[in-house]
Amino acid sequence: MSVVSTASEPSDTDTSSSTSHYPLPGHISAVGLSNAQDQSGQKRRHALDLVHRLQNTGVQTDIDLPQIAVIGNQSAGKSSLIEAISGITLPRASGTCTRCPTECRLTNDPAPDAAWKCVITIRTITDRSGQALGQPLNEPFGEVIYDKAQVEDRLRRAQRAILNPHISRSQILLGDDELNDGRALTFSSNYVSMQISGPGVADLSFCDLPGLVRSTKEGSTDDIALVEGLVESYIKKPSCIILLTVSCETDIENQGALHLARKYDPKGLRTVGVLTKPDRIAQGDEDDWVRFIKNEGDHKLLNNWFCVRQPNSTELREGITWEEARNKENQFFTTHAHWRELDPMYQRYLRTQNLVGRLSSILSDLISKRLPEIYNELQLLIQKTHEDLSKLPKEPSQDPFSDISAMIHGFIVDLSKLLEGTPEHDALLQCIRPHQEKFKREIRRSAPKFRPYEKESGPQTTMPRFEFLDNEENEQEGDDDEDNLSANRQPIYIEEVYRRLQDARTRELPDKYPYIIEEWFIQQITQQWSAPSQELCLFVHKTTLEHILRLVRLRFAEFGQGVLERQARLIIEQHMKDRLEATKDRIKWLLDLEYRPFTMNTHYLSDYKNKFLSHYKMCRLEQGPNQRVHSALQSLQLQDVSRYSNSDGPEDILRQILTALGRLGITADSTDLVKLLPEDEMKPALDIMAEVRAYFQVAYKRFTDNVPLAIDYEMVKGFERDFYQYLTSKLGIHGPNSSAICRELAQESTQVATRREELLKKLERMKAGSDELSRIV
Repeated sequence: MSVVSTASEPSDTDTSSSTSHYPLPGHISAVGLSNAQDQSGQKRRHALDLVHRLQNTGVQTDIDLPQIAVIGNQSAGKSSLIEAISGITLPRASGTCTRCPTECRLTNDPAPDAAWKCVITIRTITDRSGQALGQPLNEPFGEVIYDKAQVEDRLRRAQRAILNPHISRSQILLGDDELNDGRALTFSSNYVSMQISGPGVADLSFCDLPGLVRSTKEGSTDDIALVEGLVESYIKKPSCIILLTVSCETDIENQGALHLARKYDPKGLRTVGVLTKPDRIAQGDEDDWVRFIKNEGDHKLLNNWFCVRQPNSTELREGITWEEARNKENQFFTTHAHWRELDPMYQRYLRTQNLVGRLSSILSDLISKRLPEIYNELQLLIQKTHEDLSKLPKEPSQDPFSDISAMIHGFIVDLSKLLEGTPEHDALLQCIRPHQEKFKREIRRSAPKFRPYEKESGPQTTMPRFEFLDNEENEQEGDDDEDNLSANRQPIYIEEVYRRLQDARTRELPDKYPYIIEEWFIQQITQQWSAPSQELCLFVHKTTLEHILRLVRLRFAEFGQGVLERQARLIIEQHMKDRLEATKDRIKWLLDLEYRPFTMNTHYLSDYKNKFLSHYKMCRLEQGPNQRVHSALQSLQLQDVSRYSNSDGPEDILRQILTALGRLGITADSTDLVKLLPEDEMKPALDIMAEVRAYFQVAYKRFTDNVPLAIDYEMVKGFERDFYQYLTSKLGIHGPNSSAICRELAQESTQVATRREELLKKLERMKAGSDELSRIV
């Protein structure tokens, strides 16, 4: 499985020469995590091979795969440790040489005729601005290498190519090894991938990252943050085994890698500690470091601390072999008393070979535990990715004209249903209806507030209700009361009507009055109808437009880059503006019709004139000199005419009159007796009042029907008439440039397209990972 290091830095035990490495003799097996030959070792190898295949699918982007990350400060001996574990020599140079990650995958090929080979690839995961790419780009860097001596130089050049993206790869690959124009990046998250296979090669992989920078003396503030972020991106994952490398020549509390490990693994459950450079321990401090091996003190770890000893600078320059290096390590721990005298139970935590065995066991156990979990996580992620894909707009087809035509047709069908009316409580017609009722009430309130008595007695007199309207107007709650009907109008007393009547006389005969008086009163009423009509018109316009634009968003919002939606909105707003103007013209026309009184419903007008006239006369009798007789007539209406006494009371006298008329064969009732009273001098004014009030009943009902009908015809249903042709014409999808226009309208949003591409690639790699796992899980 993955062995990940955070640096290939020089130290006091490193050299600056490119040949400073110890060779690996052919008769010595490669050291690695999967070189065991027993049955247990074979199972481990199969598990490691499976995780390698999962890494090849790229699922580590989405799933937490088991891995080992080696972390430590610069000069902590990580490079020498990785070389001892893997048998691979890393590039070395003076100063900090590893400024970009280097991934190394090792595969053992036991075939008799197998040849050692190495393929180096540059993997780009961010662009030049540092923005992450949706999918990594893999580019081979040079030909396949069959000579181990060429690997170190090729790796160095590949790292330089990443740090100098402005220079062509071929120039760096084939040109001067020291090529540098001063514009190189300090660090980069793009990395080199090295795949090595052949006999004697261990089965493992690691990623060598820049070492942790301890201070601004070793790098800028940005460098410190960048390197620390790279390290954290590995060790924060729950399935990452942290191989914490600590140099014995530096106070442990001053080594930042320890603090990072404790930050992400505070209980030490997945950290393996490694003490390096034990030959550099200051005399007298040995017991302090031996305490780590005994897992005592403040830095206890579940998997304990180990101690290894790697070749120093002199031994590397002399060309020490791997076998000699291991012998030197054994000799060191055997001859130094502090290590030699440790109990056997602690001796197993000394030497590289013991560390490798323990790491192999920890990693294989973690892989065995995680594989079923990884399989389940992949299935859930596959399902979630399918759901995310389904939420995206439909991918544009190769025939945008058909797509747009189908969308517009569907929109027109939905538009027709919307304008015709749907049963939802918040649908268009349901929103309009309350304002139509309000409009009707406003028109009713414009009824003239006639008072059939003199102004002096008017303010103290209450006008009785029009009870004969009760069965006709289903809008009571007091609205048919004369005062409520005309709440915003000043009372018009009978003497004012009479005065206007007399002032308007010209050549009329006696007892005749000019028609212009009635016309004037009616025009005063109809002039009040414009404001409520326009208010209703504007409300219906606003509400209808909102509902239609809501439908536009529903149908077009997620199509392409929103161009179709924006153009449709502009076209609809203009079309609705045109319908508004046409509707206003229609309302004005209706108002103009009402300017001059007219009706063919003469029976309705005559009937109401008689009712209003009787009502006004009765009201006037209640206040006039014949009030006593009027009261007697009202009482008589509630009594039996045949029952009377010999008294001289008004009711008895009137009863005797009606009885006598009956004996003469004349049928009459109490209301007929009113005609016997002297004629009211205000009778012409009462006639005008009754005529105007009766005409209002005819006109207002007609108008409160016609205006909503006109608005519905011209604006609501009128919007739909010929709108399909209007919309397609304005969009130009049936014109000479229809193909180009449809392609532009159908062009998908870059954000949506990128999101779909990311999800499809994610789905592809997860399915590939699932296929690999399904073979064994």
